[in-house]
Amino acid sequence: MTKSRGILPPRHFWTDSEVELLFRLYPDTPTADIATKLGMSVQQVYSKAAQLDLKKSDAYLAGPAACRLRRGDNVGAQYRFKKGQVSHNKGRKGLIYEGGIATQFKKGHRGGKALELYQPIGTERISKDGYIQRKVNDDMPLQRRWRGVHLIVWEEAHGPLPKGHALVFKDGNRQNCAIENLELVTRGELMRRNSYHTNYPKEIAQLIQLRCALNRKINHATGKTS
Repeated sequence: MTKSRGILPPRHFWTDSEVELLFRLYPDTPTADIATKLGMSVQQVYSKAAQLDLKKSDAYLAGPAACRLRRGDNVGAQYRFKKGQVSHNKGRKGLIYEGGIATQFKKGHRGGKALELYQPIGTERISKDGYIQRKVNDDMPLQRRWRGVHLIVWEEAHGPLPKGHALVFKDGNRQNCAIENLELVTRGELMRRNSYHTNYPKEIAQLIQLRCALNRKINHATGKTS
């Protein structure tokens, strides 16, 4: 089909979910695959990645998929706006002209792939390290949208964690976030406990940990400091 002369191509407005997916995939995924997943052109993905200053990872650049990127050909440079260049749709933000009719997306609109990927506030997931995380907002940066449920539970009961401290799970189960299963320890104590579990069998490590806990209680009761 021949395009009508004078009809401007529609501009794509990236949603939060699409940007989140781009941040996650761009460093180690071929750009063409990302474009297919998002239903966009490769040029659109390159342009957005350049705008966000996203780079391919060293591992990706060292692999065969890097192609011209590995040789420094600066793929996508021809599609980027030059300094001083005026956008073809300047002053028409949010408008798609087609047959003289203008439409504009409302703030917060989600549809298509963005609607499919979106997870509402309050959604919980399991992190790669085995912790339960809860979505607490839709703001940027992306990494602050999710927070460990064990941290939320502790802070609701005791307030923010003191500087230089961490939470551990008394039964070793990272998904048991009951307040009675959480223990506040210093970073130094956490390192010592981790060394026990690394260098000794489980039974001995547990005995060492119990002895340290008993010593702390004795020192506290007698007014000594450890």
